Amino acid sequence: MGRHGWNTRESGEAGAAAVHEDSAGRARLAVLALLGSILVPLVAAGLRSVLWALVGIAGLALAAVGVWWTLAHTGVVRALGVALSVTAPTAALALYATFGMLGPALLSLCLWLLAVTAARTALTPGHTASEQVVVEAPRAPWVLMNPRSGGGKVGRFDLVEKARAAGCRVALLDAGQDVAELTRQAATEGADLLAVAGGDGTQALVAEVAALHDLPFVVIPAGTRNHFALDLGLDRDDPAAALEALTHGVELRIDLGYAADRVFVNNASFGTYASVVTDPAYRDAKARTTLRTLPGLLTGEDAPRLRTRADRTYVDGLQALLVSNNPYGRAVDAAHPGRRERLDSGLLGVVCVQVDNTAQAARMVRGPRGPRPGGLIRLSAGEVVVEADTDALPVGIDGEHVVLPSPVVCRSAPGALRVRVPRRRPGTPRAGGTAADWPRVARLALGRLVPGREQHVTAV
Repeated sequence: MGRHGWNTRESGEAGAAAVHEDSAGRARLAVLALLGSILVPLVAAGLRSVLWALVGIAGLALAAVGVWWTLAHTGVVRALGVALSVTAPTAALALYATFGMLGPALLSLCLWLLAVTAARTALTPGHTASEQVVVEAPRAPWVLMNPRSGGGKVGRFDLVEKARAAGCRVALLDAGQDVAELTRQAATEGADLLAVAGGDGTQALVAEVAALHDLPFVVIPAGTRNHFALDLGLDRDDPAAALEALTHGVELRIDLGYAADRVFVNNASFGTYASVVTDPAYRDAKARTTLRTLPGLLTGEDAPRLRTRADRTYVDGLQALLVSNNPYGRAVDAAHPGRRERLDSGLLGVVCVQVDNTAQAARMVRGPRGPRPGGLIRLSAGEVVVEADTDALPVGIDGEHVVLPSPVVCRSAPGALRVRVPRRRPGTPRAGGTAADWPRVARLALGRLVPGREQHVTAV
């Protein structure tokens, strides 16, 4: 074998060794941090640390009950709920501080978060979506801009002028215009790239046409929250930076989600939230409208009761259900709370809410569980079927209200969308895998496991 062949193999082996050593280092850090999170309270309080742990859990459980009373009831019960949700954790913290346990408790919590984050990244050294460097700039790029999105970001950031300077044909969206029809017309007239500056709902409509015509798609984060742009790693504080994708970009193949025949780039919500957004007052007074309508939706006679089948898993009696284009991270994930670490897994994320009483509300402090009654349920699936005892279901698709015939079949379209993004993106997340598998982490820390050599199944 020639010298070049040996050099290539040696380089590959060296790279693999470096990756393994990095993963093993993270595993050792995870084990040490986990041991530290246990030893700190033991050193500070001995066996009484178990009682202090129970005090913290009780405070969280009572706070969850208070939140439930606040959302599900009105009048005196709601007032008691507000008081309980504030006083319970405050009292627990006061007890910790009085007996000198606040510092050890906070240190133990920080070590535990470090341990979980390191454990998850140790077993998955990072997912990098398949990227293809863009060689040629588009000849006829077209961008749709909603001047009302994000409180007028299109005007504040001079996006029209900057897009035209980059060679784009700009179409400004007027109230009442059909986004999908405008985009289809642009594709028919020869646009070789479709872009959008607007909210997630508008982006989904343009993305559907781009996928249908196999055209590259560019997101300019000019909406209010820009969740899709966040998970693509784009700079939401500088929308114009997304235009660099036209000349200095890379192309990603990502999934799209479908609820019946409607595309979503983020999620489709059913049940409580979807019913709240149907209220005309929601747009101008979100918090007040939510508090006014939630009691009837959670405990009233008209409270929605949903059933779902996620692949072969069945769950019923749900008040709310969120189906996402790729699973979201856990809200308590220290690395990337509430974000999607990847957009090309070919799976839908499913988060179910099933809370009928205070006991189930208190149980929610344990976090998401499998398909068992009460609390939060997290699943992932290729297909999700949602139905109720009604002929139609209100659905919030990327924040936009629609009504779809029941049952609603949600599915993933893997790799359906070509997204073009700048090469340098400040917010690209490092994947952290799924739930920490501590036996495997321990074996990796002791040098008895090479990541990726064995297949495994972890809890959702």
